[in-house]
Amino acid sequence: MTEQDDRTPRYAENSLTLPGAVMLGTGVMIGAGIFALTGQMAEMTGTLFPLAFLSAAVIVAFSAYSYVKMSNTYPSAGGIGMYLHKAYGNTLPTAFHALLMYFSMVIAQSFLARTFGSYTLQLFDVSDQSRLVPVLGVGLLLVAFLINLSGNRLIEGTASLIGIVKIVGIIIFGLVGVAIADSIAVDFTRSEPEPTITGFLGATALGILAFKGFTTITNSGSEVNDPHRNVGRAIIISIALCVVIYTLVGFAVASNLSLGEIIETRNYSLAAASRPALGDYGLWFTVILAMTATAGGIIASIFAVSRMLAMLTQMKLVPHSHFGMPGDIQKHTLVYTVVLGLILTAFFDLTRIAALGIIFYLIMDIAIHWGVLRYLKQEVGANGAILVTAILLDLLVLGGFIWVKLVTDPVVIGVAALAMAVILFVESVFLANNPATPDDDHHHHGA
Repeated sequence: MTEQDDRTPRYAENSLTLPGAVMLGTGVMIGAGIFALTGQMAEMTGTLFPLAFLSAAVIVAFSAYSYVKMSNTYPSAGGIGMYLHKAYGNTLPTAFHALLMYFSMVIAQSFLARTFGSYTLQLFDVSDQSRLVPVLGVGLLLVAFLINLSGNRLIEGTASLIGIVKIVGIIIFGLVGVAIADSIAVDFTRSEPEPTITGFLGATALGILAFKGFTTITNSGSEVNDPHRNVGRAIIISIALCVVIYTLVGFAVASNLSLGEIIETRNYSLAAASRPALGDYGLWFTVILAMTATAGGIIASIFAVSRMLAMLTQMKLVPHSHFGMPGDIQKHTLVYTVVLGLILTAFFDLTRIAALGIIFYLIMDIAIHWGVLRYLKQEVGANGAILVTAILLDLLVLGGFIWVKLVTDPVVIGVAALAMAVILFVESVFLANNPATPDDDHHHHGA
């Protein structure tokens, strides 16, 4: 493993405990998904949306299998970039899919930033169509950037504190919301959008966004105590926690708002759901919770993403320019990450940001399972049937999601296709002109 250790920037080994890793994962997961996706999922699948969270969890459980197996065998700070490299070597598939992961993470930040804006405005009775949404989002990204410049310890400190506040807060929201609800029996009979199979698959795909934070844990591979066991455990515990919490919140929202209201307030449905139940105090509680959650998610996520890009840069898989900036590579990748996030936050709405994120993420996820299945099955001791199931489930929801979007918002599918074409083109030119030195530890090329 020495060859990898030389290349890596300084990471403190054993600085992250198992509960710390779980907090990190749950923190990122709860940040994005639950605050903004609940309404979007209801829009796609009607009253079945709490079930879509469950079906997303099933798919994510299959997805997590490859990551758990990989992280038990090769815990590393590169997380997914490293896993792809182990499977595909210094090739275009590695670079392409790693960048998809990178962009899906940047997209997730913009998603959090926009959500922060939508919720914050609920305190001042401003419409969430206001220009203030991106303005607040951009401000939050800049603050998160400054916190990230200030170093690792602070990030872990803020992240775990916010993580605890957030998890406790969301659980209180769910319990109180369910307790106060006028009718605890969620009325599954009113179906404004007729639940269809593709709609349900589409909502499940969005639900996956609410869980994909577990991949952040893989990026902390080199810092977790006893990583060969604890990274996998942290992933499993985080997913299980989120299933419980999301189901609770889904029922709380469904029992306090009609479907029409959930869809209408889709960018801030949790705040809307707390108003009939708890009045203004409920609204304040939920909005402040959402603000803390999204801010905490962004701080943790910017850290993980810029670190992943730094790793890819060191592996000579992506072009890098200093643009005259001082400092080490990780500082530069931090700047690129934030700038990209700012652009997305300023110009895209929540629904589109989520759509791009899920398409990129699912394609990358399929590539990971395929890489493990095709090249690393023996090395990591993985079960082929589980991997094949994971791939099929991913393809199923991706297909359903793209179908729904082609009908409702074909532009976003076009943007996704264009972005992937550009990444492929730039990377193939870059790799052709910068042939990587062949690795000793690598025995399968040309996927």
